[in-house]
Amino acid sequence: MDFENLNIWCWLIPALVGVLSGIFGYLIGKGDSTSVPDKKELKLVQDQNTNLRADLESCQKKLSACVEASTTEAVVAPKVSAVVSFNAKAASAALGKKVKQDDLTIVEGIGPKIQQLFHTAGIKTWKTLSETSVAKCQNILTEAGSRFKVHQPGSWPMQAKMAHEDKWNDLAKWQEKHKHGKL
Repeated sequence: MDFENLNIWCWLIPALVGVLSGIFGYLIGKGDSTSVPDKKELKLVQDQNTNLRADLESCQKKLSACVEASTTEAVVAPKVSAVVSFNAKAASAALGKKVKQDDLTIVEGIGPKIQQLFHTAGIKTWKTLSETSVAKCQNILTEAGSRFKVHQPGSWPMQAKMAHEDKWNDLAKWQEKHKHGKL
């Protein structure tokens, strides 16, 4: 028997199997194109990111200006609360339905049951709701039980403020823009 030829094959066969396995593994891995986004998709995401950063910067500037203005306002003159009279005709014309003064259900997301929860908590007017924090609104909903978990009161104080200040067209535009709370 020729042990020299047998010894070469013992090295050559595993080496060939290893090389072939490496080539097949590389080809299989390269063939999976779902893990690498194409250039169009990457460009789209980068553009969206740029737009969102610009929006964020704009919002931060507006917030800074509002904070600065409110700080200056507080130092310059004491805050005077203006008495705004309720204009039922303007409210009905803007919202397209009959509106009663301090009816919390005109706020998108508040129905009769939530209005009753807020009344029980002492929030009975648009003014009071406009001065209530979102966290307190959320706390009232949480304490009422899991059936109110889906409601998101983030805009309720702002909408109530528009109603209190008789800014019916602004409220109607906001509600239309936000698809009546069904985004």
